Amino acid sequence: MNIVFMGTPDFAVPTLNSIYKNGYNVSLVVTQPDRKKGRGKKLTPTPVKQKALDLGIEVFQPENINLKENIERIKKYDPDVIVVVAYGQILRKDILDIPKEGCINVHASLLPYYRGAAPINWVVINGEDKTGVTTMYMEEGLDTGDMILKEEIAIKENDTAGVIHDKLMNLGANLLIKTLDIIDRGEVKRTPQDDENSSYAPMMDKNLGKIDWNKSKRTIKNLVRGTNPWPCAYTHYKGKKMKIYKVDIGNEVKGTNGEIVKVDDEGIYVSVKDGSIIIKKIQFPGKRPMKVKDYLRGNEIETNIILG
Repeated sequence: MNIVFMGTPDFAVPTLNSIYKNGYNVSLVVTQPDRKKGRGKKLTPTPVKQKALDLGIEVFQPENINLKENIERIKKYDPDVIVVVAYGQILRKDILDIPKEGCINVHASLLPYYRGAAPINWVVINGEDKTGVTTMYMEEGLDTGDMILKEEIAIKENDTAGVIHDKLMNLGANLLIKTLDIIDRGEVKRTPQDDENSSYAPMMDKNLGKIDWNKSKRTIKNLVRGTNPWPCAYTHYKGKKMKIYKVDIGNEVKGTNGEIVKVDDEGIYVSVKDGSIIIKKIQFPGKRPMKVKDYLRGNEIETNIILG
């Protein structure tokens, strides 16, 4: 089976690696162009490009995959399947129609739930107790194509978006190999999605992490988990932005919503409408992320301050 692979971030790397290691012919890898990153604005290859180069696979990095000349280039590889994992560009029908066996997407949710750009973050933010991976045939709609295989995992109490990301990227790699196998054997079955039960997971925004201390303790904890490691939950302490990486739930209610009611080695206790949030890990501008107990060794966090 001849495969063209399209993907960009870390999430896509295990799938590319699995396809290669399982003996499939990956004739071309398509990924986003190199971007400038970090304080030095150094031009940095995508994780998928780096893996493809390590494996000795040809790499193509168009700014716009849907330009006629780019579509024609892909056609020359005559792929049986195009595999798409978090590529980052919407594909026109002209591309979707190229492979003989279709374009197959690995999507990080249990479709039709959480279609869209950030399913991993939103399942955690919304307090779901399970998620998973779906392989599907791509069509012009947003994650609306017929499903092939699904596999689910439980979301544990303290799982962050980062933890779920790492679990699903490996789960997705394994599920894609199973999917290619049944396609190769001619045994694939298509299951249409139920659009009436669909939900949407929009792209993440930096401002999404701002904590509203008028919310419930469970809602706040889920936000912290779902925005870790990016864009990260945050609040302001005495005018300084304080990123919050980990919290626990407490029961004490002593002050107004958002008020620091106690500080000790266990954390910073903040009053909310139905109890308290215990902030366990923080980061101030110019500093590294630290456990609160470590931060308190050389710094002070005052009580009776209102966070916001």
